[in-house]
Amino acid sequence: MIMTREPDGPFLPGAVVSGSSRGIGAAIAQRLAAAGYGVCINWVSREGRAREVAGAIEAAGGRALVVRADVGDPAQARRLVEETASAFGGLRIVVNNAGFSQHTTLEEMTTEDWNRAIAVNLSAAMLATQAALPFLKEQPWGRVVNICSLRAMTGSDHGAHYAAAKSGLIGLTRSLALELAPSITVNAVSPGYTRTDMNAAALAAREAEIAAKIPARRIAEPDEIAALVAFLASEDAGYLTGQTINVNGGLFMQ
Repeated sequence: MIMTREPDGPFLPGAVVSGSSRGIGAAIAQRLAAAGYGVCINWVSREGRAREVAGAIEAAGGRALVVRADVGDPAQARRLVEETASAFGGLRIVVNNAGFSQHTTLEEMTTEDWNRAIAVNLSAAMLATQAALPFLKEQPWGRVVNICSLRAMTGSDHGAHYAAAKSGLIGLTRSLALELAPSITVNAVSPGYTRTDMNAAALAAREAEIAAKIPARRIAEPDEIAALVAFLASEDAGYLTGQTINVNGGLFMQ
């Protein structure tokens, strides 16, 4: 576990983790809380799960704030960031993890489907980071980590809107890394198959088949993705920016 404070030392500023009521987002929130950050647990439709994550953090001696916000909406994204900074005396980390995945072909896809995928998977990262900038600039250093996807690299025959949005997230990551250097780094993490609710149906139907195609021969656990995010969010990662790091057990190598 990456620690950035002594066990009895001072707490660190705030960290926003969008879409953190479950899966990878929840694991990231718990990692950052263990490192001393006050963490905002963000949810849209799973309040019970969000409060469970916050309860686990607080039971371990950490600090958590639970905020309902649709980060694809500019006003709600701004409120999420501002409430986090206010609650924890500042903001140092933004993890753009919220995602919307939908299996649909181009023939079946509606304009609303497309717009929702772009809003949640791409625009939300821009909106949250933009809202966070004044607070990040108040810190000696800041971190933005965008959660991408294997589909940004491979494409998808059942979710072109999702793959397109996640591909756009890579371009956003590189652009913001150039713009916000040197004190604020911006990186992306691109997970492969991970044991989350989003992949539950596929894994239930054909986990053995999927695992057989992965050189590591297994599905990732959320905490394995969170471990990398915690490093990228740490002071030690100050010379790493503009990168998209693939965590997929070797299924795709760039």
